[in-house]
Amino acid sequence: MSAIEPRNVRIPHSFRSLTMASGIRAAAERAPGKIAVLHGPRSATYAAFVDRMDLAAGAVIGDLGLAPGENVAIVARNCIEYLEVACGVPDAGVAVATVNSRYTTAEIEAVCDDAEARAIFTDGACAAAVRAGRYRTVTRVIEFGPDYERWLGRGAGVTARPPVDEWDTWTMPYTSGTTGRPKGVLLSHRGRSLLALAAASEFGCFSPDDRFLAMTPMNHGGGLAFPVAALLTGGSVELMERFDPLEVLRKLKSGGITGIFMVPTHFHQIFALDPTVLARFERPPVKAIISNAAPLPQVLQEKIVAYFGSGRLFEIYSSTEAGFVSSLRPADQLRKLSCVGLPHTETRVRILDEHGAECAPEVVGELWSTSPWLFNGYWKRDHETARAFRDGWVSVGDLAKRDAEGFLYIVDRKKDMVISGGVNIYPREIEEVLLAHPAVADAAVIGVPDEKWGERLRAVLVLREGQALDVAGIVRFCSGRLAGYKIPRELRVTDALPRNANGKVLKTELRRGD
Repeated sequence: MSAIEPRNVRIPHSFRSLTMASGIRAAAERAPGKIAVLHGPRSATYAAFVDRMDLAAGAVIGDLGLAPGENVAIVARNCIEYLEVACGVPDAGVAVATVNSRYTTAEIEAVCDDAEARAIFTDGACAAAVRAGRYRTVTRVIEFGPDYERWLGRGAGVTARPPVDEWDTWTMPYTSGTTGRPKGVLLSHRGRSLLALAAASEFGCFSPDDRFLAMTPMNHGGGLAFPVAALLTGGSVELMERFDPLEVLRKLKSGGITGIFMVPTHFHQIFALDPTVLARFERPPVKAIISNAAPLPQVLQEKIVAYFGSGRLFEIYSSTEAGFVSSLRPADQLRKLSCVGLPHTETRVRILDEHGAECAPEVVGELWSTSPWLFNGYWKRDHETARAFRDGWVSVGDLAKRDAEGFLYIVDRKKDMVISGGVNIYPREIEEVLLAHPAVADAAVIGVPDEKWGERLRAVLVLREGQALDVAGIVRFCSGRLAGYKIPRELRVTDALPRNANGKVLKTELRRGD
């Protein structure tokens, strides 16, 4: 892969940057009275949504006094205000760091400090955890409700906007990639706008005639990417704060929903419902069911196709850094086993060996991709950015292979990230907390297969002399230091962890321990 030298090109007079706000504004001009967003009994037309988006941009400038290149953070559940902030604030040149609403105060504090956030937007459920933090750069916490409405009003009359280029940062979700502390992933306006158009071309459920159901948390990549795709293409998006399997089935059957994004855990919860309940909602009139975040077991794929109908299930392989990489389309769901499909629109994929040479079919190597929606890099982590890129191609360390037809298969993770219930969990962070426990001398955390969650956490511990395993005590110790889903409930004790000559824990051997 040789680098392509940039040319000095004069920007044509007709050029207009492709920003999130410009795309939504265009959709609003086509149908200002159309419902853009729904959440429970509340809704907003396109005209109202754009007005509030503009007020948010104005208040960032006029009230917070922030300049392009500065950041804010949002810690909240799914709601209309979340989208207002995510789409409006960056129109002032200020990026939004999206923080997991399930984080503890310590975790929120660490992410907001790393992002150098100047303000935090939050909701009533998260406000106490947010306000308890002691931040280095945050000067304001703005809570959705009366506080947010007063703040939004201060944006009235602020019409001057700094120029925003399409390659500027739009949002900054936090991920550890594979190991280490969470780091900010810089996503551009251009990348995520084009990703929305690619989603429209691939899935067929993003158009002015469609309504998308969004219930995955918007701090995650797909959780925000899909609702924004609905807005940029002039459709409607209906938000849910959390996944409720029965309510989702009701909405799919009779709520006018044409597209939905779910992770494997959601399907497990749906199929755990009483058979008489399931029978009432079989074969809903939905165009596309998009699955991501963890592999769909073949038996589950077959259940989904049988229950929801053929021609609807798409399984995609993606990452926060690379966006959509590949898609297993409906026609191939039952033909290609444990497969993630073919490269997505405008996407090229290469599988390279340790020497950088292209692998032959059926040979495992590291997957690299290039597309118009690659991330800009990691926030203030130049070394890690350089490691992720190679001549304009990006890798997140996944190992894959191709078959003779060019279909892709993810074989393993190069590092040790665990995906449980569609959520990325990073063992190193958990291990550091476990090692702080007075009874623990050594610790390793791995993911083991789980039918419901995809993977579950297992901690393998070496205890200090004279100590006994106290599962409840260790769980209590982790509470407050880690979000609940990061706390391993399955604990095993060993005399010593297997390590190589360099002292690295051999987690492959630990996984063989069953």
